[in-house]
Amino acid sequence: MQQILVAGETLVDFIPEEPGPLDEVETFHRRAGGAPANVAVGLARLGRPPAFWTRVGTDPFGDFLADALADAGVPTEHVERDPDAKTGLAFVSLDPDADRAFSFHRDGSADTRMEPGGVDGAALADTDWVHAGGVTLADEPARTATLDLLARAREADATVSFDPNARPELWTDFDFPGSCREAFALADVVKVSPEDLDAAGYDGAAVDESDPASATEVAAAVAADGPHTVLVTLGGAGAFAYATPDAPWNDGDEPLAVDHGGYDAEPVDTTGAGDAFTAGAVAALSAGESLAEALAFANAVAARTTTEKGAMTALPDRDAVAALRGE
Repeated sequence: MQQILVAGETLVDFIPEEPGPLDEVETFHRRAGGAPANVAVGLARLGRPPAFWTRVGTDPFGDFLADALADAGVPTEHVERDPDAKTGLAFVSLDPDADRAFSFHRDGSADTRMEPGGVDGAALADTDWVHAGGVTLADEPARTATLDLLARAREADATVSFDPNARPELWTDFDFPGSCREAFALADVVKVSPEDLDAAGYDGAAVDESDPASATEVAAAVAADGPHTVLVTLGGAGAFAYATPDAPWNDGDEPLAVDHGGYDAEPVDTTGAGDAFTAGAVAALSAGESLAEALAFANAVAARTTTEKGAMTALPDRDAVAALRGE
């Protein structure tokens, strides 16, 4: 079984009691979050606990997050504590369809201060799969630390996956499209949404959720910039996957394109659904499943996550995923 390492931010999400604009929300519930943290916990819930490199403050919120990761079964040897920076926060608003928007409070927060070398060569040598997200590319030194990790993972022959996780308000010092292409050049697998594609300078608007095959051209454009596999999430319509002949799960001489229509669910909160999908996809692909099975499994993990509030707290185990799939 492959050893997995996840790297990136851990934040406190404040989830609203009721849907509505952020300026009208009276009550929030504190939840552990941050896209890479959600992926790490998602993998642990699926029986694949990864190493997780992150950085939080030595404040009470940092204590809360460190405890939440440990309680979820995520190994904590790479969870750094910063005595000079606060833990990042994110306030979430939900519309009536459970779609979310974020207001981040992480200027100079601990996760922006991850430094190169946080994962040493010995730890990386024991790792077969490395996953990172795009938020840490928005600030130094975390930007250099993330790109350095991906480059060293490639040199160590680990599979590298990357989720750009577009959050426009965070990008003030660096160019998001250029940063994505820099990361894509180091990645083997990229997971994106149409919104991510648009923000990264690809034609995400050309993707029609009712026609998964419409993602073929834009996925091929992403693959041309580096990764051999592109996973495109389509919300309630499921997901699409494109793999070049270089992908280990493509046995043919031509690109492989598969899609899955997703699973019926009554969404309560879509926060973290994309991260749940990523956890499911990494768990399946790293275990040697086919691309089609990985897509179906990832969709089921994501769908199950939307049926409860919060991101990390809603992540399912394999029994819950199997029940959703009727297994």
